Amino acid sequence: MHLSPAVSINKLSFAYKNRLALQEVTIEVNQGEIFGLLGPNGSGKTTLFRILSTMALPSRGQASIFGYDVGNDSEYVRRSIGVVFQSFALDKKLRVRENLFRHGQLYGLTGSLLRSRIESVLRSLGIWERKEELVETLSGGLQRRVEIAKGLLHQPKLLLMDEPSTGLDPGARIELWRILSQLRNEQKTTILLTTHILEEAERCDRLSIMDRGRVIVTGTPQQLKKSIGGDIVSVVPFDPERLTKGIRRTFKLTPKLVDGILHIEKKNGHAFLPKLVQKFPNQIRSVTVGKPTLEDVFIKYTGHAFGGAELK
Repeated sequence: MHLSPAVSINKLSFAYKNRLALQEVTIEVNQGEIFGLLGPNGSGKTTLFRILSTMALPSRGQASIFGYDVGNDSEYVRRSIGVVFQSFALDKKLRVRENLFRHGQLYGLTGSLLRSRIESVLRSLGIWERKEELVETLSGGLQRRVEIAKGLLHQPKLLLMDEPSTGLDPGARIELWRILSQLRNEQKTTILLTTHILEEAERCDRLSIMDRGRVIVTGTPQQLKKSIGGDIVSVVPFDPERLTKGIRRTFKLTPKLVDGILHIEKKNGHAFLPKLVQKFPNQIRSVTVGKPTLEDVFIKYTGHAFGGAELK
């Protein structure tokens, strides 16, 4: 049986006064998957997050969550989602349990039901034994777990997370993803998150790459990297313009210059590399070959570096 999408966004646009922050965005998020919105700062991810969490209304187009329109059915949408913001929204002067107790009351949870929900989410996130500790005494990773516990307290079907790894050290990031995978696999929670961290996007089931308010391409990380169609040969030249002209003339290839490095898409890059060095031995400082990354995908589809300037 085909499940309806958890999130359906169709030709959605949003403008701040005279600036168009989102342009004709169309995305579908399947139930039970971890879906990422990948893009540099200013790409429109957080604006889209605000619309999905009912904090803003689209200027044009439509967005719905489990069939409920985010504008017309905002009350139903809020019952269906849990939200974890980029900045901590905890009262650091309260204990962990007290933060969750107050949050649960906002959703009408009381008495034994609320107490059992608090115990359940804290145990599932491995912080039940920290329930009586002041939030301000916890590490950033543990505070993030408390934030997630808040978002899950009312048992939402969809968890929205805005840059969830912000402020976390590498070890805490690994633990965060263990928790997210557990939520997807064991509780069938759908997770939609925004990120500008390429390594984090690799862990998503599917993702949309965003740039300047538009969705550029959508797919699994592997599908997106396979769209490159070969290896990536990265060349540090003495004279980028001269070497680019030489490669175009000799090999009928068009390198892309990013931060002083020429990127060449080429099948069987290892076989191509010695031919390149032999032809231009005095024009190359260094050269490497590797499989495509999501950054290479971003460059291919946007025409510029991730968060950087236009390519030459």
